[in-house]
Amino acid sequence: MRKLTLIATALALTGCLALSACNKSGDGQEQAQQQTQKLTKPTDPTDTKAWSAYLGQIVQANLQGMSAPQPYAYMVPAGDDDATKDARDRQLSNVQDTVARGVLPGNMLVFGGPDSGKTADLVTTAFKDAKPGSFKGVIVLFIGDKADEQRVDDVLKPTNATIRFVAM
Repeated sequence: MRKLTLIATALALTGCLALSACNKSGDGQEQAQQQTQKLTKPTDPTDTKAWSAYLGQIVQANLQGMSAPQPYAYMVPAGDDDATKDARDRQLSNVQDTVARGVLPGNMLVFGGPDSGKTADLVTTAFKDAKPGSFKGVIVLFIGDKADEQRVDDVLKPTNATIRFVAM
C-alpha cells in the first residue's frame, strides 16, 4: 500500500510537472486553464487519487530551494482499520530508517494526508530521535492543520531542517 501511495503521489507530481512543461509548448488556453485551476481539499479521506492530486499541487507550489530531482513524498493514509494501521506502521518504519540514515542537503521530504493528526503523529514519532543538526539543508514540508503545526515544528527544529508548513 505504501508503494502504491508513493507511486500515486509521484504520478500526481509528474502530472503537475507535465502540465507546466506542456504549457511551454504554446498549446494555448486549455492547458493554461488546467494549470491555474486549483484543486480543493477532497472531502472523502479514502479517495487516494483526489488526495494525491490535491497534495501534488501543494508540493509543486513549494519546490523552491530544492536541488534534488524530485521530493520524497509521504501521503499518510487516514482510517483506523487494520490494513490502514499496518500501512501507516510500515510507512513510519520507512521514514524512521530514512531519518536514521540521513538525507542529503537539497532534498525535500513532504508529509501530508487526509488526517492531519495522524500525519503529525508519524512525523513526530519518526523524527523524535533525530540527531541535532542532521537535516541541515533539507526541506521538510508538512501539509496539515494549523493545530498540528507547533508539535511538528518542535520535533523538527533541532534537526536544523528548513521547515515549511502549508495549511489544508
